[in-house]
This record gives sequence, structure tokens and C-alpha cells, in this order.
Amino acid sequence: MELPLLYATIGVASVVLALLSRRLRSLPVTEPLVGLVLGIVLARAGILGGSGALGWTEAQRDTLLLESSRLLLAASVMAAALRFSTGTLRDLVRPVAWMLLVVMPLAAVISGALSLTLGLPLALAAVVGACLSPTDPVLAASVVTGDVAEKSLPQRLRALLTAESGANDGLALPLVAIAASLALTARHPGEEALHLAWQVLGAVAIGVVAGVATAAGRRRASREHDLAAGPRLVLTLLLALATLGLARLAGTDGVLAIFVAGVAYGARTDRSTREEQDMVDEAVNRYAVVPFFAVVGAALPWADWAALGPPLALVAVGILLLRRLPTVLLMAPALGLDRREAAFAGWFGPMGVSAVFSVFHARDQGVDDPRLVAVGMFLVACSTVVHGTTAAPFVRLFARVAGSRSP
Repeated sequence: MELPLLYATIGVASVVLALLSRRLRSLPVTEPLVGLVLGIVLARAGILGGSGALGWTEAQRDTLLLESSRLLLAASVMAAALRFSTGTLRDLVRPVAWMLLVVMPLAAVISGALSLTLGLPLALAAVVGACLSPTDPVLAASVVTGDVAEKSLPQRLRALLTAESGANDGLALPLVAIAASLALTARHPGEEALHLAWQVLGAVAIGVVAGVATAAGRRRASREHDLAAGPRLVLTLLLALATLGLARLAGTDGVLAIFVAGVAYGARTDRSTREEQDMVDEAVNRYAVVPFFAVVGAALPWADWAALGPPLALVAVGILLLRRLPTVLLMAPALGLDRREAAFAGWFGPMGVSAVFSVFHARDQGVDDPRLVAVGMFLVACSTVVHGTTAAPFVRLFARVAGSRSP
């Protein structure tokens, strides 16, 4: 009975969330938070994981979370790439570059340094820091999308958070690979540098070709009336899946390739088609997170957390407060943000699906210390709760402060 009960529970929760989707954006609740709590409850009841019918071994858990997070990231970064026009994204090249080249590496250093207080070896702390450095596009979407966000937040701020979260998930993988190589000493430094360069440059090339070719194919199919309305709506999801497969076959960074493919496709697609397809991508992404975070909630390593003790909670507080907020505030002029916008952008750098993917990617590369999963999953759980409950109130606070400063 466990499997039908699981389907029913997650399905009913998703239906309720869909029916309340507009109102949900004004409440301190997000779909990932609901999924996380649901997974914890189901695991404690023995329905998902543990001793239930869906119990898994450690290897099965790792594979399930790695591949499901990979697919969810594929959909979410494609949605991020399509959310704003190419002109809007082009205007953000400089601030996004600052976020990727300064804020993200410093986030990795700060997170790794704080992790050292748990007694982790330097190399393992570096892996933890790299895994926690990117901004999650799934959790970030709950902040920058919806009627409330569109009315309360400047478009440029929403676009900056979207572009950063879409781009830095792919670029975080080289950081993870560098940190993992320090932990494993698996490759010669020269070989590792060539491998990382190919991961990034190859991903960009594959993304550009896939995006441009798909846009050209869509235009021709539309002229010849070969493309039906239904398939047209899911074309970008199919593009994301195809790009992911091609990038992985070529040994490049699949997540980065998908974001580039989305941007290239959007640049050669009319606005109405792009917005229509983005709406479908966002809807799929928004409700796919419920079963994903239910699995995350069921897989939380409570025993490993207990072994690390109270310092783990203190490290989590430090990472949430210091990982990017001070850096973004200091860099506000370079980012073209005022202090209020910088505080908002600095706070909302959530850790979620991208961190789960990075943690289990590092595991797949051979970093098998259980403390990596323990620390990484604790921060994902904390970020899901903290950023999920503060998103709607902080958006409203941003709007009130902006209104009070208006002439």
C-alpha cells in the first residue's frame, strides 16, 4: 500500500498547491518547502525511504538524487534563460560577470572556511564550499516570479537574480571539480586544467549550436505548418533534454550548455513564443520540485547531523548570513544596485537543487566522506526553510520601503 499512498499524498498536495498557486506567492510558503516537509513526514511514517517499500541503499539514494536533480536543473535553467528578453539579459552582462567571477568564488571560500570549524579536512571543506556556492534557480524562481514579485521588484533586479542563478549552476561545476581534485589528487594539474576548459568552452559551443539550430528548425516547421501547437509548447523542454544528453556525451558541463542553449534559442525567437514556452517550462519546474524535495526530505541524514552536533547549526547560520550578503552589499556600485536592492539580492542566494546536484556529483567523482552529504543536505534544508518563509514577506517589505521613498 505504500506506493499508492505515496502517489496520492504527493498528487493531492500538488493539486492543492496548483489551485492556490496565485495566493501562494503572497504567503511564507513555497512548493519546495511543502515538498521537504512532506518528505520528512512520509519518511517518519515509513512510506518513503527508511523501512518502507521504497527504502533505498546509499548507492541508490546517491543515483536517485544525482539524476533527479540533474533533470530538474535542466528544466529550471532553461526556464531562467527564457524568462527575460535577450536585450534585458545583454544589459546585465557586466553585473552577472561580477556575480560569477567574484561573488560566487567568495561564497565558496566563505562557506568552506566556516565548514572548517566542524573539523573537516581542508580539501573536504573546499568541496563543501564549492557545492554551496551557486544560487539555486528553482528556489530563486519562487522569489522573482508571480504577480507579487512582478509588481514589487524592479525588472532589472529580477532579471539579475534569474540570469545569475541560471548561469552559475553550470559554472559552479568547475569549482566542484577543482575542489574534488584536491581531495582525490586524481588528475595531473595540467590535465585537470584542460578538462575544465573543455567542460566550459565545449558546453558553450554545444549550447549555441543546439539553441540556434532548434530556433531555425522551429521557424521552418512553423512556416511549413509541420509544428503542432502542443509540441511547440514543450519544445524548449525537449531542447533542454537533448542538450543535456549531447553535453554529457561530449564530456562537457550539461547545465551550462542548457542555459546557453536557452539564451541562444530565445535570441532567435519572437517574444510571444518565448513567453508561451517559458510559462510551460516554469509550470513544469514549479511542480516537479514537490516530489523532488519530498525525496530530499526523506533522505536527510539525521544520524550524521547528530554526530556533528550543535556546531553544525552555528555553521549554517554563519553561511546563510555571510556566504554572499556582505559581498553583494560591498559590490553594490559595481553591480548597479542601490543598498536596498543589494541587500535583497545578497540575501536571496538560496541553496537547493543545484547544491544537491553538486554534492552528489562530487560523490559520483569519488568524494565519499559522509560529512559532505551531511553538511550539504543540512544547508539545503535550512535554506529551503529560511528562504522559503522569508521570500513573500521580504518582497512585500521591499515594496513598502520603495513606496515610502517615492516622492
